[in-house]
Amino acid sequence: MPKSILCAIDFSESSLNALKWAAELSAKFNTHLTVLYPYRLLQATKEDVIDVKKKNEELAARKFAALENDYLNGKVVSFDFTAEVGFLADRIEDHLRKNSILMMVIGKNMNSSSTENLDDLISHVKVPVVVIP
Repeated sequence: MPKSILCAIDFSESSLNALKWAAELSAKFNTHLTVLYPYRLLQATKEDVIDVKKKNEELAARKFAALENDYLNGKVVSFDFTAEVGFLADRIEDHLRKNSILMMVIGKNMNSSSTENLDDLISHVKVPVVVIP
Protein backbone atom coordinates (compact mmCIF):
# COMPACT_ATOMS: atom_id res chain seq x y z
CA MET A 1 0.00 0.00 0.00
CA PRO A 2 1.35 3.49 -0.81
CA LYS A 3 2.31 5.79 2.00
CA SER A 4 -0.33 8.06 3.45
CA ILE A 5 -0.60 11.09 5.70
CA LEU A 6 -2.18 10.61 9.12
CA CYS A 7 -4.10 13.51 10.64
CA ALA A 8 -5.50 13.25 14.16
CA ILE A 9 -8.49 15.46 14.93
CA ASP A 10 -10.82 16.16 17.82
CA PHE A 11 -12.98 18.76 16.01
CA SER A 12 -11.33 21.64 17.89
CA GLU A 13 -10.20 24.70 15.94
CA SER A 14 -6.58 23.58 16.22
CA SER A 15 -7.29 20.13 14.81
CA LEU A 16 -9.38 21.57 11.98
CA ASN A 17 -6.40 23.75 11.03
CA ALA A 18 -4.34 20.56 11.01
CA LEU A 19 -6.92 18.90 8.77
CA LYS A 20 -6.68 21.79 6.31
CA TRP A 21 -2.88 21.45 6.19
CA ALA A 22 -3.04 17.67 5.94
CA ALA A 23 -5.41 17.90 2.97
CA GLU A 24 -3.11 20.40 1.24
CA LEU A 25 -0.03 18.23 1.87
CA SER A 26 -1.84 15.12 0.73
CA ALA A 27 -2.84 16.82 -2.52
CA LYS A 28 0.69 18.18 -3.01
CA PHE A 29 2.39 14.81 -2.45
CA ASN A 30 -0.41 12.83 -4.13
CA THR A 31 -0.90 10.61 -1.08
CA HIS A 32 -3.88 9.12 0.69
CA LEU A 33 -5.12 10.96 3.80
CA THR A 34 -6.27 9.09 6.88
CA VAL A 35 -8.21 11.23 9.35
CA LEU A 36 -8.22 9.72 12.83
CA TYR A 37 -10.61 10.75 15.59
CA PRO A 38 -9.55 9.08 18.85
CA TYR A 39 -12.03 9.38 21.70
CA ARG A 40 -12.55 8.06 25.20
CA LEU A 41 -15.56 6.38 26.76
CA LEU A 42 -15.38 8.13 30.11
CA GLN A 43 -18.94 8.86 31.15
CA ALA A 44 -20.81 6.40 33.32
CA THR A 45 -24.08 5.50 31.71
CA LYS A 46 -26.79 2.89 31.97
CA GLU A 47 -26.51 2.27 28.23
CA ASP A 48 -24.66 -0.70 26.87
CA VAL A 49 -21.03 0.19 26.06
CA ILE A 50 -21.45 -1.06 22.49
CA ASP A 51 -24.43 1.28 22.00
CA VAL A 52 -22.51 4.25 23.43
CA LYS A 53 -19.54 3.46 21.17
CA LYS A 54 -21.82 3.21 18.14
CA LYS A 55 -23.51 6.54 18.96
CA ASN A 56 -20.15 8.29 19.45
CA GLU A 57 -18.82 6.98 16.16
CA GLU A 58 -22.00 7.90 14.27
CA LEU A 59 -21.86 11.44 15.70
CA ALA A 60 -18.19 11.76 14.76
CA ALA A 61 -18.92 10.53 11.23
CA ARG A 62 -21.69 13.13 10.86
CA LYS A 63 -19.39 15.89 12.15
CA PHE A 64 -16.69 14.84 9.72
CA ALA A 65 -19.13 14.63 6.80
CA ALA A 66 -20.13 18.23 7.53
CA LEU A 67 -16.45 19.24 7.25
CA GLU A 68 -15.75 17.47 3.97
CA ASN A 69 -17.04 20.35 1.81
CA ASP A 70 -14.88 22.92 3.58
CA TYR A 71 -11.69 20.90 3.92
CA LEU A 72 -11.54 18.11 1.33
CA ASN A 73 -13.88 18.69 -1.60
CA GLY A 74 -12.22 20.36 -4.54
CA LYS A 75 -8.91 18.71 -3.74
CA VAL A 76 -7.73 15.64 -5.60
CA VAL A 77 -7.25 13.62 -2.43
CA SER A 78 -8.31 10.12 -1.49
CA PHE A 79 -9.17 9.96 2.18
CA ASP A 80 -10.80 7.92 4.87
CA PHE A 81 -12.12 8.78 8.30
CA THR A 82 -11.96 6.53 11.31
CA ALA A 83 -13.16 7.03 14.88
CA GLU A 84 -11.49 4.81 17.47
CA VAL A 85 -11.77 4.40 21.22
CA GLY A 86 -8.51 5.01 23.05
CA PHE A 87 -5.82 7.44 24.03
CA LEU A 88 -4.51 9.69 21.28
CA ALA A 89 -0.95 8.35 21.50
CA ASP A 90 -2.07 4.71 21.51
CA ARG A 91 -4.29 5.15 18.46
CA ILE A 92 -1.57 7.00 16.55
CA GLU A 93 1.09 4.42 17.41
CA ASP A 94 -1.29 1.65 16.31
CA HIS A 95 -1.82 3.33 12.94
CA LEU A 96 1.90 3.81 12.50
CA ARG A 97 2.51 0.11 13.20
CA LYS A 98 -0.18 -1.15 10.85
CA ASN A 99 0.08 1.32 7.96
CA SER A 100 2.67 2.91 5.74
CA ILE A 101 2.62 6.51 6.98
CA LEU A 102 4.64 9.24 5.27
CA MET A 103 4.01 11.87 7.94
CA MET A 104 1.62 12.89 10.66
CA VAL A 105 -0.19 16.23 10.96
CA ILE A 106 -1.62 17.29 14.31
CA GLY A 107 -2.97 20.46 15.90
CA LYS A 108 -0.84 21.87 18.69
CA ASN A 109 -3.81 22.71 20.88
CA MET A 110 -6.05 19.70 20.43
CA ASN A 111 -8.47 19.37 23.34
CA SER A 112 -6.95 16.25 24.85
CA SER A 113 -9.18 14.64 27.47
CA SER A 114 -6.22 13.11 29.22
CA THR A 115 -2.85 14.21 30.51
CA GLU A 116 -1.18 13.34 27.25
CA ASN A 117 1.68 15.59 26.29
CA LEU A 118 2.19 16.47 22.63
CA ASP A 119 5.98 16.63 23.05
CA ASP A 120 6.02 13.08 24.46
CA LEU A 121 3.90 11.84 21.58
CA ILE A 122 6.15 13.48 18.99
CA SER A 123 9.28 12.07 20.58
CA HIS A 124 7.94 8.50 20.27
CA VAL A 125 6.72 8.46 16.69
CA LYS A 126 9.11 7.42 13.95
CA VAL A 127 7.75 9.64 11.15
CA PRO A 128 7.98 13.37 10.52
CA VAL A 129 5.34 15.33 12.43
CA VAL A 130 3.86 18.63 11.28
CA VAL A 131 2.43 20.53 14.25
CA ILE A 132 -0.13 23.18 13.32
CA PRO A 133 -1.00 26.05 15.69
